[in-house]
Amino acid sequence: MAALYCAMIYRFDGFELDLARLELRAGGAVRPLEPQVFALLALLVANGERVVSRDEIIEKVWDGRVVSDSAIDSRVKTARQALGDDGRTQRFIKTLHRKGFRFVAQARVVRAEPLVTVAAADDEPAAATPGVRPSIAVLPFRLIGQNATYATLADALAHELIADLARLHWLFVTARESSFRLRGAEADPGEIGRLLGVRYYLSGSVEQTGSRLAVMVELTDTRDGGVVWAENFVVPLGDVHPLREDIRAKTLSALEIRIPAHEATRARLSVSENLDAWSAYHLGLQHMYRFNRSDNATALALFRQSIAKDPGFARAHAGLSFVHFQSAFLRHSEDIAGETALARQLAERGVELDPLDPFVNFAMGRSYWLESDLHGSLGWLERATALSPHYAHGLYARAWAESLSERALESREHVDLAMRLSPIDPMHYAMVGTRAFTHLVQGEDAEAADWADRAARAPGAHVLIALIAAVAHALAGNASQAQAWVRNVQSRNPALRSGDFFRAFPMQSASARARVSTALGDLGF
Repeated sequence: MAALYCAMIYRFDGFELDLARLELRAGGAVRPLEPQVFALLALLVANGERVVSRDEIIEKVWDGRVVSDSAIDSRVKTARQALGDDGRTQRFIKTLHRKGFRFVAQARVVRAEPLVTVAAADDEPAAATPGVRPSIAVLPFRLIGQNATYATLADALAHELIADLARLHWLFVTARESSFRLRGAEADPGEIGRLLGVRYYLSGSVEQTGSRLAVMVELTDTRDGGVVWAENFVVPLGDVHPLREDIRAKTLSALEIRIPAHEATRARLSVSENLDAWSAYHLGLQHMYRFNRSDNATALALFRQSIAKDPGFARAHAGLSFVHFQSAFLRHSEDIAGETALARQLAERGVELDPLDPFVNFAMGRSYWLESDLHGSLGWLERATALSPHYAHGLYARAWAESLSERALESREHVDLAMRLSPIDPMHYAMVGTRAFTHLVQGEDAEAADWADRAARAPGAHVLIALIAAVAHALAGNASQAQAWVRNVQSRNPALRSGDFFRAFPMQSASARARVSTALGDLGF
């Protein structure tokens, strides 16, 4: 049998507070509590990192009904007596004059017995179930220190991240009502994974240090307790609202890169024939982004394996579309028309399966590049970024199409945002190359050469990026640098010609196209 739902037990100083059975136990023996006393104690324990006001107690224990302070004090006294505490020692429940009450003992969450069970093939927890998409919970952020001013911010950050993550269709996100029950309690990662049925969880803390506010965000794998990603944000106290947007944007972007990369790393430890659909997909992504013939062929096989195991997997179809796009874009195949048609067909299939997935819309937009249809491409890429405004790859691809469509300033804004959101992206060289193109089409040749040089020297940059660098340096009058990049291009693909450049980069500006064409001719292409 496998658990369908598990409630929690809080343990502290020899006591167990069982939320499923509404019991307080000491050494296994039940200590009876009135319902309101139990509710009060559960509220305090679950919020141990902060002070709980009398107003909140009235709202949550008495459902907002008018009660006297003496009624609250009476229930607190009874709870203390059940714990062997009193108003003088306050070992468990501390009174803060005119503020409220705080549970000061260290509580740890453990797993309760299942309340409901369903048949399953094995006893693995939901977090480790093979073949399902990655899952995540966002725990309430901890407020460090006694300043309750930022308690609302701590909750708001976690709540906003849950809402944002729910828009990523490839990721299953636990509802706030479940993850927030772990507030203030210490639990090991494996226990969190079993309690909430997730592979990952996001946690964080909010702390005021003098005139600055520090927020830490951390992504943890529940299967081994490893920290996959962490970031520390520090701003002046007056910049709280920009901070919220920065945290949300960078966290979403990091998860788009870090979770697939982490899943791929774990997948490599499995025998390839035993990979489930999601593992094969994530491993395929890593090969796909390397932009060379060999890795593209490996990605093709892995995406096909993923689709064979899950024909309804929209992202695997989008990945396969990207593989065929790459074959046409870099001329890895003699059948360019066939590769172009497959890129479109597979993207369309992905859209049929999940029209709201940003990556699926991204793949659809990319397929239009191959036909020099920038208007059609932009429509899909704008949709991808509307579905996920912090989707770095969508922003970069949109910026690329905009730079070719005589919208250089819009392009620059979007590619700069993509680079800020994902500074260690496997496609970072392409983002830098796009920045170079925004200068190239504006006639800013020195800036274009500088950016193109950086792009072409970046790890993973494909041969067409080197060709952009050659053109940019030629237009900037840097003959020796231009020839160095020409030699690089010819050593990697001696068959490249100016027609290949314009098929890959269908520039709409007649004047910019003429300048580039002249430069290509002078360089021998």
